[in-house]
Amino acid sequence: MTPTNTSLVKYDNPKLVSRSTDAKAQRKQKSPQQSPAPGVPGTRDSKLPPLDVKSQQAEDILNSILPPREWTESGQLWVQQVSSTPATRLDVINLQEQLDIRLQQRQARETGICPVRRELYSQCFDELIRQVTISCAERGLLLLRVRDEIRMTIAAYQTLYESSVAFGMRKALQAEQGKTDMQKKIEELEEEKKDLERQVNELKSKCDAIEKREAERRVVEEKKHAEEIQFLKRTNQQLKTQLEGIIQPSKK
Repeated sequence: MTPTNTSLVKYDNPKLVSRSTDAKAQRKQKSPQQSPAPGVPGTRDSKLPPLDVKSQQAEDILNSILPPREWTESGQLWVQQVSSTPATRLDVINLQEQLDIRLQQRQARETGICPVRRELYSQCFDELIRQVTISCAERGLLLLRVRDEIRMTIAAYQTLYESSVAFGMRKALQAEQGKTDMQKKIEELEEEKKDLERQVNELKSKCDAIEKREAERRVVEEKKHAEEIQFLKRTNQQLKTQLEGIIQPSKK
């Protein structure tokens, strides 16, 4: 009763574990030893290990690179370990075909950021690591370092992308808030402009009225002044005539 295997990594048939303690004991028994493996360059033992020992070491390394999958169903614990069967050229071809099929089925994007495409290629890379580790454990461990470095780099870029998106959102909100404030200020300035224009028009009307009134008053003053001058001239002429009339008889 195993769940559908949707991973590109090849696993063995699941095994039923009656108790969780049995599964832990089994994993502890299969865990790699801390002492150096015999036959590995750099150790004191120069003899090649037996074939079953090398197979056990490869299986332990595989379990450390790709941990077994565990799930509980109907109160029973199931464990499924990664397959230690060597891969052939046909397996690689099938892996490539399965990768293309999964990409089409899950509608992964061909370009840009796509979590689906990243997940499938990560599974494909894990399967390649499994195939290489079976034939050469050291090469598999080196590929494991490469995989971890790639994941760390992608995580760093993802963090940078998320922080840049958050920064862009903050700037957009600030710009929107600034836009709202600027529109409000523009409306206030337009109202102030209308008020000033109204005051200017009122002052112009007052100025025109004052100029008109002063012009009328000036005309009246000039007319009055001209009449006074004429009156004074007539008076002066009359007084002159009278004075001449008084002076002339006295001379006779």
